Parts: sequence; C-alpha cells; structure tokens
Amino acid sequence: MKKYLIILFLVISTSGMLKAQEVAILKYGGGGDWYSNPTALPNLIKFCNQNIHTSLEPSPATVEPGSTDIFQYPFLHMTGHGNVFFSEEEAANLRKYLLAGGFLHIDDNYGMNEFVRRELKKVFPDKELEELPSSHPLFSAAYNFPNGLPKIHEHDGLRPQAFGIFENDRLLCLFTYESDLGDGWEDPQVHNDPEDVRQKALQMGANILKYAFSN
Repeated sequence: MKKYLIILFLVISTSGMLKAQEVAILKYGGGGDWYSNPTALPNLIKFCNQNIHTSLEPSPATVEPGSTDIFQYPFLHMTGHGNVFFSEEEAANLRKYLLAGGFLHIDDNYGMNEFVRRELKKVFPDKELEELPSSHPLFSAAYNFPNGLPKIHEHDGLRPQAFGIFENDRLLCLFTYESDLGDGWEDPQVHNDPEDVRQKALQMGANILKYAFSN
C-alpha cells in the first residue's frame, strides 16, 4: 500500500494535480441525479476565488468513482436527491483515493441519506459516520459558524447535521445533511433564497474547501 501511494503521488505531482487546486463533481451510478444544482459549484468556486484567495479552476470537472481520473482532483463534490450505488471496484477506488489524501464532500440535496450511508459502508466497512461538533475547526476555517452547519432549506424540518469519516483524526469524507448547501450556492433566481441565506451557504462552502485543502 505504501509503495502504491508513493507511486500515486509521483504520478499526480508530475501531471500537475495542484496547478490550480482543482475540484470535480462525482458522477455516481444508481439513477440518482448527480448532475443536480448545475450552477452551485461554479458559484462557490467564484466566491472562494474572490473572498478567500483560492485559485480554483472556474469550471469543475466531472469524474466517475471507478476512474483513476479522481486522483487528479484533491476535492470531490457529490450531490443529488435519491439513489446512490457504488460497485465494489468503485468503492475500492474511492477508498484508495481518500486514504491517499483526497477529500469527498457529499451534500444531501434531499433524499440521499439512506443510500449514502449504505454505499459508504462499501467504501469503509469498518468505519461509521460521526457527527461533527460545532467546535470542529471546519466551522471556523474561514468564517465563523458557532452553532455548526447552517440551515439553508427546510426539507423535513430537522436540524442540519455534518457527519464525517475519519482516518487517524483526518477528515476524509464530509456528509452535510438537512442543510442543502448546494441550493444556497445556486444562482439567486433558481430558489429565490434571501441574500443572507445564500451568503451563509457560500461561506460554509468556503469553510469546507479551505479546510479540505489545508488538512
């Protein structure tokens, strides 16, 4: 495994993975709408480049979980409304990616919870999603959220929660639930969210990106 990781990072570094701290959208199987919120990630990238001095490519790439292409992107974003399915090969590839230093953010657009939890058990059979306390550094990486994850859309009226999978105290995977940050990142006319709500969503998104690239 160590030999694999050394070779992996040599390949990544020579291919220019960090030339602009790139992010990508994860195109998963199972019939869920992985392509939802098309303006969300570009808007978040623009916000981060303007406000927290990142140098992200303005248009995120699209990658599949079973492809070696995921190793070119230190940050993967995943969203949707329904079913998610990873084959055993895809789960193994995602596990290698995350243990090698990659980061996966899953933002529940509504209806993903049961499927995400089921499929993450394929990726890490021996790990559980743990709720992040409001004191976690993620909530103060760039902007302060003393009460933790902000509520952007009502959905089932439950409190917003951030869950993580860890390896030796490093956060590998973040699952944001009952918040719907991505809807808040979209163009204003898509959901007609008040500007202060959109700002909270964008600021929390900036925290996630900054934290992922700094840890």
